[in-house]
Amino acid sequence: MAATAYLVAPTLPPDYHRIVSPTLCIPSNPQISVPVGLLACQRNPLLLSLETTVVSVSVVQPPPETAVGARKSKKKAVVAPEVPKEPLLHVLLHDTVIFPEGGGQPTDTGKIETIADGVSWEVIQAKRHGGHAVHYVRLHSGIEVDAALIAFQPGAKVIVSLGQKDWDRRYDHMSMHTSQHLLSALLETRLNLPTLSWSLTSYPSPCYVEVPRGMTQEEITLIQVEANRLVFEGRKVHIEVEELDSEKEQAKEAPKLANGRAIGKALPADYTGGVKRVVIIDGVDRNPCCGTHLPTIHNLQLFLLPHTEALSRSATTSARLYFLCGPRLIAHLTSTHSSLTNTASNLSCGPPLVPERVSQVIDERKKAEKRVSDIEQELAEHLARDVVQQIQSSKEGSLFKKHIHRTDDATNALGFLSSIAFAMSAALPVDGAIPYVVVLSSSPSTQTTSSVSTVLVLGSNDSKVKAAGEGMKAKLGVKGGGKGPRWSGKFIGVWKAIRDDAIVDEVLENI
Repeated sequence: MAATAYLVAPTLPPDYHRIVSPTLCIPSNPQISVPVGLLACQRNPLLLSLETTVVSVSVVQPPPETAVGARKSKKKAVVAPEVPKEPLLHVLLHDTVIFPEGGGQPTDTGKIETIADGVSWEVIQAKRHGGHAVHYVRLHSGIEVDAALIAFQPGAKVIVSLGQKDWDRRYDHMSMHTSQHLLSALLETRLNLPTLSWSLTSYPSPCYVEVPRGMTQEEITLIQVEANRLVFEGRKVHIEVEELDSEKEQAKEAPKLANGRAIGKALPADYTGGVKRVVIIDGVDRNPCCGTHLPTIHNLQLFLLPHTEALSRSATTSARLYFLCGPRLIAHLTSTHSSLTNTASNLSCGPPLVPERVSQVIDERKKAEKRVSDIEQELAEHLARDVVQQIQSSKEGSLFKKHIHRTDDATNALGFLSSIAFAMSAALPVDGAIPYVVVLSSSPSTQTTSSVSTVLVLGSNDSKVKAAGEGMKAKLGVKGGGKGPRWSGKFIGVWKAIRDDAIVDEVLENI
């Protein structure tokens, strides 16, 4: 019976969000924006829509993209929603279910419906500006800017929401973010390995944590077993928030390793929210974080990929440990199972026999490559003997000149031509008593304008070899060079025997 993987829809316990400061409260005045740390999406990460009011709105022109900015965006692991190169509305709401990026978690996407006119507006991303969540709203092509500003005038009632695609994105981010907290806690408590950084990559790729050193397979298995044990137990997750002592928190420095490398990140310098938020996994972890998290780790079904990737730096070597859970784990298992069954079908065996059959195929391929190599060597020696006989029987004292062109689809055409050249050199006297210049060339059977033909020149006289090579450079467009009795080059394009062989013969004739 085939196993079926599924996710149980979570529900939010009433004590998920806990305000532990007696003087801290959620602003109720609709003209005041709820600060980041107390947003609806952080109080209830399962909430899909919310009726709220507009606090402020402005039109922002897109900044010109610099070369440095372009390079930075390409290096970013998470593919953020593309910001159009057009004016956008920056909308600040009283409250929101759309999470602004932070804590290593990417931004949500969603929509805002202006209740007065029933128009739905796309929110392409949200960002934290100081302590407030600002929505980047796309302007409708048929609506003037002034009309849009009126629709979002302060006090206007709106419905901010996550569609199915937006919710799928959020649920994936929550799953990976909560699992990172679990994984980092186990690495530190069980193996004394602090998390230096982590990356929430784009779906469906595995995410990773960076640790100070590589891990053995035994260590990876230990962490995976312990993580799955806690997941199956269904440890609860809850949030505690309190007032933030900004001066005290800003004065704190991120802890460092002995080599000076920082562990994690300190509070952002521009954070002015006034709220300190801590994520607690019962009995496992307690960590400051502004991201959205599942109310239980039951749905994670954590799975660690059994390898690490070493990262060499100037003074140290750290490693990345990749991991999957939740929707990504299901996608990974589905894809892996499909690949396994397709491979089994191609190998005409059952899935359990695939590793053995693949080993057989690899072994047979190695043997076949060895046979091909031996046969190519025999062929090269045969061709060399034929040319050597012609050189030895040529008129004494005259320069022997010959061009041999072959059609060859080998991946290493130059290697085969070199085998012919080595065999010829071994059979001819090294003192140059028999003068000769031989041009060997090879082209694939099917050619296009980007095809590569290989040319190799060898001879008894260095100057003659160079003259032949330079002649083909000038008349045939061959790109190459050489030193001593060898010259090699490449011809890009379609090698036409009638035309190009004649040019090579002409070059030899003029030496």
